[in-house]
Amino acid sequence: MDLKKYDLVLLNDSINELGMRLDDHQIDQLIQYYELLIEWNRFMNLTAITEWNDVCTKHFIDSMSLCKALDCSGDLSVIDVGTGAGFPGIPLKIAFPNLRITLLDSLGKRVRFLNEVIGQLGLNDVEAVHGRAEDFAKPGLLREQFDLCVSRAVANLSTLSEYCLPYVKIGGSFISYKSEKISEEMQTAQQAIKLLGGDICDQKEFLLPNSDIYRNLFQVKKVRSTPKKYPRKAGLPSKEPL
Repeated sequence: MDLKKYDLVLLNDSINELGMRLDDHQIDQLIQYYELLIEWNRFMNLTAITEWNDVCTKHFIDSMSLCKALDCSGDLSVIDVGTGAGFPGIPLKIAFPNLRITLLDSLGKRVRFLNEVIGQLGLNDVEAVHGRAEDFAKPGLLREQFDLCVSRAVANLSTLSEYCLPYVKIGGSFISYKSEKISEEMQTAQQAIKLLGGDICDQKEFLLPNSDIYRNLFQVKKVRSTPKKYPRKAGLPSKEPL
């Protein structure tokens, strides 16, 4: 791979600003990921963001910014719900190889792309799962199996909490990546979060490094088991938020 054709200044500066350090192998993995993303994006809709520096900021750095809300250095089991093209899960795995990550997406061809990325990058302890969030959260499957659930999916916080909190162990957390201030949304979601066994814990507001892009990492702590009737059947959490 010809690394010289990529300007790494913005990427490295942004990584440093997050207080992280990536070695040459990890940078190489990000470049491989980028090249696969662009190659597959020619015949399937993975992302509208394709320029190198834009992908670095809006996908890679954005995904890795989780470190501003949580210590990612431990041995954590993580599920990325509605991962799409692998964000935030795959950049998190590259940056923090200790994480054990499950990537959940409802579209089979995206899961095929994710499996190609996992294979090409030689990532271990990463699994791509094809299915709906409502289905795999049922008892006996992936319910309450994870230390952490993350999601960059676009939905209101009540809906996201119903999709995501059932996957989290008691004592674990759900962190939603939000791109806007959500004070009103947070107030509206409080009842739903409590009903689902969660407790609003913290939020970290900041601008992504070397940009004017606002980010809010909203953290919900799992304090009780989620009642078995949640999540409701497919479609209801988004059509009729709790």
